[in-house]
Amino acid sequence: MGKYNFDEIIDRHGTSSVKWDLYGSDVLPMWVADMDFKAAPAILKALQKRLDHGVFGYPLLGRKFYKAITDWFKERHGWTIRREDIIPTTGVIAAYSACIKAVTKPGEKVIIMPPVYNCFFPAVRNNRCIESRNALVYEGGRYSIDFDDLERRAADPQATALLLCNPHNPAGRVWTREELLRIGEICLRNGVFVISDEIHCELT
Repeated sequence: MGKYNFDEIIDRHGTSSVKWDLYGSDVLPMWVADMDFKAAPAILKALQKRLDHGVFGYPLLGRKFYKAITDWFKERHGWTIRREDIIPTTGVIAAYSACIKAVTKPGEKVIIMPPVYNCFFPAVRNNRCIESRNALVYEGGRYSIDFDDLERRAADPQATALLLCNPHNPAGRVWTREELLRIGEICLRNGVFVISDEIHCELT
């Protein structure tokens, strides 16, 4: 794989960067998950090979694509995922919307745990559902889940889904096994689907 220089500073100002060009220079851009490192050499090499080919039609997601995902989760997390269970989307926000659309009807409630990734809110509203806010509790420099409130919200017959973020963005909490089991038990008991965003799971 080779070595990577994490000390190289790359000036991204003036490159149409949302992180660096959207606000003024007096704003420290820690509000968006955007790295300032160059892509790894292996990635740049693969992209250059494709660029050199010169034609960019509609690609097939072949065996290598699915194998990379299934092998990673098997080796890294001990989780065997079947290829048939993987549904590629254009991005995490599109995935939220597709999942909400699959398990809810317009007018039903989707439980969210603010403060949370801002795109959760339009994903709920754009599917004509209602936000049910199970606000996290901030105490002693740490966020936790208000389980009494979650019980009440999940028991609402109009609540049909919960958007879970783990590790939680932006609270930074990695929910414990006990917390996750309790969320699962509450939702299972009340027939609430859990839509779990684990895009930051490798940070654990």
